[in-house]
Amino acid sequence: MRVLTLVFCALMLVSCGTSKDTADVSSGATAIASDSGRMTLGVNSFLWRATLDTLSFMPLASADPFGGVIITDWYSAPEKPDERMKVTIYILSRDLRADGLRVAAFRQTKAADGTWQDAAVNPDTANKLEDAILTRARELRLAAGASGS
Repeated sequence: MRVLTLVFCALMLVSCGTSKDTADVSSGATAIASDSGRMTLGVNSFLWRATLDTLSFMPLASADPFGGVIITDWYSAPEKPDERMKVTIYILSRDLRADGLRVAAFRQTKAADGTWQDAAVNPDTANKLEDAILTRARELRLAAGASGS
């Protein structure tokens, strides 16, 4: 719960700002003006928000908006209580590009003795998550361009 609160506070701070703050709608980079100069956040804001939207059903273990790493906690779907997944997302670029995103998925299954054991992940899982995040990021960028922000 603390992680979620920290992520919320970080997002609120990023979304708040002075009239000097600007967002580049074409790339998604967010520049923050300060008394000492101008600083640009290290990740693409559309990819960041799209990742949080796409993984909103999973609990977050860690989220670093400046380093671009989001780590979920283990999640078990109600229909498969003996299987759980964990995802790590790396946002590698300030630009909205397909190669600016990496997804690592992990899976465990419950053994007969009740312990969790690592299991193979379907190779398409990470690709499908990347595609879903990129699609959502493009939707966010189009919406931002249409609203004029």
